[in-house]
Formats: sequence, C-alpha cells, structure tokens
Amino acid sequence: MQIILMEKVVNLGQLGDVVKVKDGYARNFLIPQGKAKRATQNNIAAFEARRAELEAVEAARLAAAQAQATAMTDMVVTVNQKAGVDGKLFGSVTNADIAEALATAGQAVEKMNVRMPDGPLKTLGEHTVTVALHQDVVVEVKVVVAPEA
Repeated sequence: MQIILMEKVVNLGQLGDVVKVKDGYARNFLIPQGKAKRATQNNIAAFEARRAELEAVEAARLAAAQAQATAMTDMVVTVNQKAGVDGKLFGSVTNADIAEALATAGQAVEKMNVRMPDGPLKTLGEHTVTVALHQDVVVEVKVVVAPEA
C-alpha cells in the first residue's frame, strides 16, 4: 500500500515521504495513529496545501523535546524499592516506576519513552536508562535504586 507520511517515522521516512508498506502495517498502525494517510491524489494535494503547517508543528515538537532534554541532562532520580540483604530486589524497577520518578522530579515523560534495553532493574545501585523524548532526541538519565526504609 502506498502511503504519505504525516510525521517522521523511524526506519520508514520523513514528513511528506510517499512510501510503500505492508497493508496491515498501514491499516492497523500508521493510519489509525495519524502518522500516515493513503497516497491518493486528493490526499497528496491536501498534504501539499498543509505542508508548511505540519512542518511548523513538527519543528515545535522537536524544539520542545530539545528543551526538555537540556533540562534532563545530568539528572539523577532515586527509586526506593524493597530489597534483600544481598542487594537483590523483591520485584523490579520498571519503566513505569522510572517515569513516575521523573514526573515527581518535574519532568513528565510517558512510560513508553523510557528505554531499558536490559529489561527491568533487579538490583540496588546506580543504573543508566535512556529516555526518547522525540525520534531525534534521546537523553540518558541515571537511576539510583535504593533500599526502602
């Protein structure tokens, strides 16, 4: 299926690109999320008419993400969790816990933007996680997992 991208999509293309994707990917994900539209003559003409507006919105989102990344640089958040004497946690620290700790520290992010490539944190100590604020803006945050008193 030929689609026109309404915003930048990682590993697919930039705003305004006409790309060919599998039908299910377009129908079930890209089109319902508002990330793309079918590449018909009418939709392409409508996109070209709104291109400047969409680029301005995308630039504003990027600027906001860069400003938030600057504020989050060198940020350290602490998460308290029950742990045994050997330093292993009873449970784990997930991306939702980290997003909540960041919100408490004044930086609201969605839990899906917290990237933990090694999975949930299961030990006490200092760990580094990445937060993707935008497709082009990624910041590292230190998470200190401390024992609950």
